[in-house]
Amino acid sequence: MADVQAPAAQHWLVLTLPGWLNSGPDHWQTRWEQRYDAQRVEQADWERPLRGDWLAALEEHVLAVAAQHMQPPRFAVAAHSLGCHLLAAWAAHSRHAHWVQAALLVAPPDVSQTNTPPAVARWHPSVTQALPFKAAVWGSNDDPFSSWHSTQALAHQWGASTHYLEGGGHINAQTGLGDWPQGWQSLQSLLA
Repeated sequence: MADVQAPAAQHWLVLTLPGWLNSGPDHWQTRWEQRYDAQRVEQADWERPLRGDWLAALEEHVLAVAAQHMQPPRFAVAAHSLGCHLLAAWAAHSRHAHWVQAALLVAPPDVSQTNTPPAVARWHPSVTQALPFKAAVWGSNDDPFSSWHSTQALAHQWGASTHYLEGGGHINAQTGLGDWPQGWQSLQSLLA
């Protein structure tokens, strides 16, 4: 496992949870890691996202941070695509979900769509329990992996607010968001 640094006092450690196939160098998650010292939760296999394996990696990461810190850690999470479903599944089962203070859930795929890639479709059915922390879901009108209607319905089940990005596609590197300051501000607003 990569070296995991504990958050400084009074500091929110931002964890990034990429989706299937990971997030490349031009993705806003990667840029946030470089710009804001966010930490990526690494997965052993980005191409074959097995729910149990991904859940274990997230749990191990948060426990590694906790082991290095005297107080329970305080996390904010920036999840993209399948990473949103990972966070929802983890929050429903982990005894440590209360360590998360807020989450930005960006472009969660509709895993029930008939054209969902098989690697992602394995996550059907979605975990739809209300999240035990503040959350905001971002979606767009032209995401190939989810309709805006499906994104809103999932956000409602998770108890999250919704935010719409016109022409945002899958809200990834192809969208051309750069550092995506609007998304960072949305996460900071949840923490305020």
